[in-house]
Amino acid sequence: MTAPVNFSVWAPLPERVRLQVDGAVHDMRRDQDGWWRATVEAGPEADYGFLLDDDDTPRPDPRSRRQPAGVHGPSRRFDPGAHAWGDAAWTGRPLAGGVVYELHVGTFTPEGTLDAAIGKLDHLVELGVDFVELLPVNGFNGTHNWGYDGVLWYTVQEDYGGPAAYQRFVDAAHQRGLGVIQDVVYNHLGPSGNYLPQFFPVFAAGSNAWGSSINLSGPDSDEVRRYVIDNALMWLRDMHVDGLRLDAVHALVDERATHVLEELAQEVDRLAVAEGRPLTLIAESDLNDPRLVTPRAAGGTGLTAQWSDDFHHALHAVLTGEGQGYYADFAAAGLAGLAKTLTGAFFHDGTWSSFRRRHHGRRVDTAGLPGWKFLGYLQDHDQIGNRAVGDRIAASLSPGLLAVGATLVLTSPFTPMLFMGEEWGASTPWQFFTSHPEPELGRATAEGRIGEFAEHGWDADVVPDPQDPETFTRSKLDWGELSKEPHERLLAVHRSLLALRRAHPDLVDPDLSAVQVSWDDADRWLVVHRGTLRVVVNLADQPRGIDLDRRVADILFTTGELPVVDGATVTMPAESAAVLGIR
Repeated sequence: MTAPVNFSVWAPLPERVRLQVDGAVHDMRRDQDGWWRATVEAGPEADYGFLLDDDDTPRPDPRSRRQPAGVHGPSRRFDPGAHAWGDAAWTGRPLAGGVVYELHVGTFTPEGTLDAAIGKLDHLVELGVDFVELLPVNGFNGTHNWGYDGVLWYTVQEDYGGPAAYQRFVDAAHQRGLGVIQDVVYNHLGPSGNYLPQFFPVFAAGSNAWGSSINLSGPDSDEVRRYVIDNALMWLRDMHVDGLRLDAVHALVDERATHVLEELAQEVDRLAVAEGRPLTLIAESDLNDPRLVTPRAAGGTGLTAQWSDDFHHALHAVLTGEGQGYYADFAAAGLAGLAKTLTGAFFHDGTWSSFRRRHHGRRVDTAGLPGWKFLGYLQDHDQIGNRAVGDRIAASLSPGLLAVGATLVLTSPFTPMLFMGEEWGASTPWQFFTSHPEPELGRATAEGRIGEFAEHGWDADVVPDPQDPETFTRSKLDWGELSKEPHERLLAVHRSLLALRRAHPDLVDPDLSAVQVSWDDADRWLVVHRGTLRVVVNLADQPRGIDLDRRVADILFTTGELPVVDGATVTMPAESAAVLGIR
């Protein structure tokens, strides 16, 4: 059944815009602000597009909610209010004290869909995490990629199930007590299927590592900023999402007095009040600038939290011994570097960065900013997928050291984050994969990827071809590993640690100024003071006797064989960790 529908599009660049609905073409009228409008009879799932100037090929709606025929095809109407939500009892969850689980829909299950992912949510509940963070799901050209080459930000990729499946996923997560965080990319657009520049000046004059920068402060940027902020609000309001992870915010070039991130934080805070539930904004940033998460009242941007790559780098270098590239400073610092990040979130807090060849970062006010405002992790999609062969840390560490790494992350003062499959030490890699339909773009992507690593000494035959479908297939999780060793044991370690976090307030205490760390680089041990608890780690391949500051009262957790306790001295087995109560 059809009804009058008001269609509109902001398109200040073309001289003429016509609307095509189910094959019929209609004229549109332009106002002084560059918006074109028409009221046309249309069905609830009508296909439509816009004809720009004299081009008779319809272009998708820049705010399209659904693209069943892909990013080059017509848009289809979608009513986000049609879903019968079953999450009325869900009142949201603050990030503080929570644990995040990052996953990619296409490789999380064999089917690679949102509906299939629903079937694995009970596993996450049993694991003990609080939030599911989805890598980008908005419309991209092709059938599979990481999601960071999206071109239609308001859609959900049809291969994943489209927007209706997305709503089912969020609903199912909420009914199980899990919050949902959506990864969004506002710093660039993908190279294929991007028609936005034909509608409005979406790009600024400059560029970043991934392409042209978004026009956030140049001429006609008011509506571009509105396009960004409205998209963020759509996920939180229409899709019931609980938070957004903002990709690479250091690439958002904004010269205005009020940065777009601050404006976004203000609007999200208002929406949270209207929705009656907490809403979270998490930044990925290379700036090491704590002002991003400093409250606006104290002169900050007012975002909820940010990733701490420095903690990852310090922990990775200590566990693996790797010291190439950006790991160099962390490897040189050893356990002192890890101790610094555990007590201050950033290693580079105004210090010299040999990788950048300049001083970098700003010190965190540990008395003013709680640790939960920083996400800490041993693995994430970038730190795995941007390695030459996409190898997880499980490929190079013993089961004992994997468990030690998990202990340090899950007992840290930060908001811990796990990458899918990490909880059982998945043996499957997570490689860089693409499916560009255009032969030239696909070839350029593959040659660029392989050439990049060949320059650093890698054999070109070893680096996976991102366009090869097998690269994508290899990256899918093998859920059959959960019941096999050593995977089953590592899964038990993660479950026990997450249960321990819930049972002991000291392990979620976010006061960074209260965290103390002692260590011995020569003997390879480290002790983290967490209130009345001590997290004791032996990284050596032989037992180590460690003197604590107080007598041991209880052994609350161990990654394997029990340590031997004699008063305030504990002898730790090789490559092991324990959480001890003291008196």
